Amino acid sequence: MRNVGVISMGIKCPIIKEGDDLAKIVVRSVLNSTLIDTNLVEVKDETTKSGWSLKEVRSYDIEDKDVIGITESVVARSLGNYVTIDDIALDIQFKFGGAREYIVVANPIYSRNRFSMILKAIARATTKGVIIYMPDADEVGNPSGVNPFTGVNIKEYYKELVEKEGRECIIHDCAWDNKDEITIRDGVIYCGLHDYADWRADYGNNFHITLADICSSKCDYGLLGSNKASEEKLKLFPTKESAQNLVEEVQRQIENATGKIVEVMVYGDGCFKDPVGGIWEFADPVVSPAYTMGLVGTPNEIKIKAFADDQFKDLKGVELENAIKMTIKENNTSLVGNMASQGTTPRRYTDLLGSLMDLTSGSGSKGTPVVVIKNYFKNYSNE
Repeated sequence: MRNVGVISMGIKCPIIKEGDDLAKIVVRSVLNSTLIDTNLVEVKDETTKSGWSLKEVRSYDIEDKDVIGITESVVARSLGNYVTIDDIALDIQFKFGGAREYIVVANPIYSRNRFSMILKAIARATTKGVIIYMPDADEVGNPSGVNPFTGVNIKEYYKELVEKEGRECIIHDCAWDNKDEITIRDGVIYCGLHDYADWRADYGNNFHITLADICSSKCDYGLLGSNKASEEKLKLFPTKESAQNLVEEVQRQIENATGKIVEVMVYGDGCFKDPVGGIWEFADPVVSPAYTMGLVGTPNEIKIKAFADDQFKDLKGVELENAIKMTIKENNTSLVGNMASQGTTPRRYTDLLGSLMDLTSGSGSKGTPVVVIKNYFKNYSNE
């Protein structure tokens, strides 16, 4: 496989339920995927002319620096990291020091899966109603009107959802940034996914909270990264501690079974943008809440095509290949600020790998919540 680069494989697993030993399931599923398969192959020779034969083929071997990814949803599910709508409503009231007449919802995400149950809980936490400020598009690019992909008018949907809770719903078609409108009877919940710390610095007081503050006793990220589990329950993002314990345990068990040291991470949404739809795939607070130490840092790579077009423009064939390989091998120091790395994307390993894992596993019916990535830390100079 010397001519093969990065390989990303989705690994099928049993359906994960609360209380399952996830580390054991992940390790067993990965090791099972490497076992010898018996394949039926067609053979032809002078005697049989045509026929079939059983041929044993080993799928692949676990190697040092292979990367195993575990999607965050099965981590939270195995731990039973859920909250009910009423749990959320009570925590909102507690954070505000009591029930508010109105709660202002500032800049929500326009996703039924991500936000509908949260909005239902906000409505229950008020005595009169909810005021929603909705810009033309949310943080990840969803439009505030009819979504062209789902056909749902999100403004009408959110308004109907609040009114079904017996509360008034007022929608403003703009972002909210006027703290003077808030009286002592009201409260503000800022729903930004990634800039909530800045909001806290600007507005933090007992009238202003963020999604990260709600249910923060159950998850480091509060409601950020939560998903609808049922009509009355949400699954939270994994806690940092539980996710870290998991990746280290999977790494330990794989080493015990194979003698190889792999890297392991928990991944959520990747960080990439659909150039046609204009929607970011990044509605989780972080790409990875936990990972083993070998995944710390960023790639230190040269831009091969730049060297081929410039410094080695007069070389061809084997001579060019050898020159490029030697340049890569000599690249032992940081290329930060070095023109040799121009054009490479300065992103962290976990962000790059998380995007690849997210694309590989998907979120539908593939049934592959675990991903194995091979050859990621190899390069053109490796034989």
